[in-house]
This record gives sequence, structure tokens and C-alpha cells, in this order.
Amino acid sequence: MVATNRKARRDYDITETIEAGMVLRGSEVKALRESKVQLADTYARFEDGQLYVVGLHISPYSRSGTQGMVDRERTRKLLMHRYELDRLEQTVNIEQVSLVPMSIYFKEGRAKLEIGVGRGRKTVDKRQMIAKRDADRDARRDLAERNRR
Repeated sequence: MVATNRKARRDYDITETIEAGMVLRGSEVKALRESKVQLADTYARFEDGQLYVVGLHISPYSRSGTQGMVDRERTRKLLMHRYELDRLEQTVNIEQVSLVPMSIYFKEGRAKLEIGVGRGRKTVDKRQMIAKRDADRDARRDLAERNRR
């Protein structure tokens, strides 16, 4: 695991996750191996039938000089099968859902981006989710304490 978007599950109700490859330059891959990436404020969108990730910040590789300098937040193309792209684009258009990058990791030497499909949560929903999580944690703590006695 290179990087995760920790706010994604809090801010969005994720119903499905999809794995996609990324078109990267060599120095970007090396920077990913150093975990120099930020997924905050990143999103995916469709343009001309292709899926792109926007706002993905990859810092320059530490050992590269001035050569290989690229735009840190350039739009990067995501690689998926045509039938997956068509199904996903149809889902986004019909159901009005968002595509949120969840995590970046390496699989068999290739950088992969996990994309979550879901709706944005409102502030009230976030509060309810936090309250439920706290109540579950307290219940587990009480149960563990009871089992120790």
C-alpha cells in the first residue's frame, strides 16, 4: 500500500470499488515507491469516453535532477477495459454517483488505483456514522471487560 484516502469512507457512502491502472512516467513511479503521493482532494472524471484522475499530487523523485520534471498535479489517464469504462460511465450518468480514489498500491510491479463509487454524505449522516461507531466500540469494550472477569 503506497497511499490511502482516509477521508473517502467518511465523506462518501462507497457502494463499489474498482481497480484501475495508471499511465505514469518513470520518475512518477519511483516517487510512488518512495510514497511521495497525496490523495486528498482527488477525484476521477470521464472525458471523451476515457477515465482520468484529477488532482493527484505526486512529488518529484528525490534523486532526479532537473530532468524529468513534470507537473505534479497533471491529469493522469486510468487504464480499464472498454466494457468496464462503459458500465462505469453509465452508472455515473444515471445514478449521479461520484468516483473517489481510495488507495494507490503496487500489484505485480504495476501501480494501481482503487476507485470507490458512491454518493457524498451530508454532515448529519457523518455525525450518525461517528455516533454508531463510538457506540459499537463501547459495546465491544464492555463485552471484553465482562469476559475478563
